Amino acid sequence: MNEEIKKEISESIRGFRLPRYREIPDVGLFLEQVSKYLLQNLSPLQNISITPSMISNYVKMDLIRNPVKKQYDREQIARLLFITVAKTVLSLEDIRLLCELQRETYPDERAYDYFCDELENMLYAVFGLKEKPEEVGIDSTDEKILLRSTIIAVAYKAYIDKCFAAIKHEKTL
Repeated sequence: MNEEIKKEISESIRGFRLPRYREIPDVGLFLEQVSKYLLQNLSPLQNISITPSMISNYVKMDLIRNPVKKQYDREQIARLLFITVAKTVLSLEDIRLLCELQRETYPDERAYDYFCDELENMLYAVFGLKEKPEEVGIDSTDEKILLRSTIIAVAYKAYIDKCFAAIKHEKTL
């Protein structure tokens, strides 16, 4: 890959920011709206997929609570954002376990906001938009280390996916 393509790959993630817990709509979104919301927020990442049927399956698998009157609230949407990102590198069973560990240690809002901060931190470091990742948070629990390791894997997978997509595109030209 030439330097111009490497720069394009790095720039493709600039400005990526997930909504923090309190910024997620809490008015109750329907299934299709939730799916669109997730895809819109995760679009800068390569190979992210989420469909209404996947969301319904996560409810059936008890990864998220049942919607109330077919509407999903802030906590469910935050959990779906996490699941959608984490499933690129973890099995659904491992995601379930990680969510259980997080729930035992941190309130939903704190755990989700930490996930957002750490994901953005690692993406910017891996994509070369900053020299090295920062230390996010102050404690160092096993749950936090597992989450950080998952996020590191997600960031590198996103980078690799973008590199391969660029190489394939270059070969077709």
